[in-house]
Amino acid sequence: MTEIETRNDQRNAARAIDLQQLRLAVAACDHGSFRRAAEALSMKHTTFSRAIGQLEYLVGTSLFERSSGGIKPTLAGRAVLRIARLILEQVDMLVDTGRSTSRGDTGHLVIGFLTSMSTGNLRATIGELKRLLPRLELVTMERSRFRLMTALRNGTVDVVVSPGRLPSKGTRSLLLWSERILISLPQDHRLAAREIIYWTDLRNETILLSEYDPGREFEDLLISKLVLTDDRPKVERHDVSRGIIKSLTSMGMGLSLVMESDIGASFAGLVYRELQDGTGPSRVDFYAHWRDDNENPALKRFLDLLAERYPSPPPAFGV
Repeated sequence: MTEIETRNDQRNAARAIDLQQLRLAVAACDHGSFRRAAEALSMKHTTFSRAIGQLEYLVGTSLFERSSGGIKPTLAGRAVLRIARLILEQVDMLVDTGRSTSRGDTGHLVIGFLTSMSTGNLRATIGELKRLLPRLELVTMERSRFRLMTALRNGTVDVVVSPGRLPSKGTRSLLLWSERILISLPQDHRLAAREIIYWTDLRNETILLSEYDPGREFEDLLISKLVLTDDRPKVERHDVSRGIIKSLTSMGMGLSLVMESDIGASFAGLVYRELQDGTGPSRVDFYAHWRDDNENPALKRFLDLLAERYPSPPPAFGV
């Protein structure tokens, strides 16, 4: 027989070996007896022995030494069984990975946001997701709303959580929670002694806003709450992060607007007070946004968790 013919025979034998034969050989080794292994697997002894014999024929060597006291692996058998166990472990892992991924238990999920995670609902939800799905590879991304929506459209981000709706073609949204708007001010400021501050109290103040999100929502709120231009405070926009705005506020350069989720991280020299108008606290709604054609099972698990934690109220009659 030529070398090529020998290789062909080996390939054919490898293709003919099935996983069941490997499982039976491992079971035989573990039980030390064909009969005991067959009984444990609810198989006929003759069927079990025949399967082991076929496997030995295909690998070209005897795997077990038979005796009246049972069986034990041959030298070649120990080598074959070691590889068989590795193969079976890999196959079991393959099946488990496929099933887990299809359920969303594993896999990869990218969550984009443009709010703080120092405290609040987003922090709590992501923490719960990791407890429920510890094997999920979870990535978070904080960017401007424009960059996040671009990432959502091109598939770099699976879901975006943001204050306000971000309409975009081919995306869906889910109403989540709302957060109060608070005013951040130096602890020695004249308004710090009050538990509640009204929008009209800001008339002669300087409000520091970040050029980054969610500064847009804050500015819109100022305009809606203080309609007359003369009633509005002076607004200074800075091309810095929310953290730097807090530093500038603590230095006495002005006051700043924050959301509830911003106050989890304490900042020396700052206090927070609730902002109200005649109807009570001012709030901003948060939404989750995702692409309608995103079939990532991990995304579905996250959306299911959001829907469970923050069920949307039923629509009003006639709407």
